[in-house]
Amino acid sequence: MSADTKTPLDHVNDTLAQLKGMRHYSKSNVERLTAQWLLFDGELRKLKQANQIEALMTSQGELHDALEAEIAELEELAVELQPAPEDATPGTTH
Repeated sequence: MSADTKTPLDHVNDTLAQLKGMRHYSKSNVERLTAQWLLFDGELRKLKQANQIEALMTSQGELHDALEAEIAELEELAVELQPAPEDATPGTTH
């Protein structure tokens, strides 16, 4: 399906898939960085690198939260964009 034949729902679902992938990696990155931070906090403070790492952790956490919020909004939009179910009763005319 080419980009010009996709429906708005297709575009929303494509974007949702991409954002969910980003959320997965964001969460993994936050967890790994936190684990490293806990192991090396003392050394980082001695090297005057703690503030920079804390800022990165904060930014990564904010990105993760923003991804969660946008995913929730797009999931609601996808529900709204779902086509109405057709009448499945055979022989019914309108």
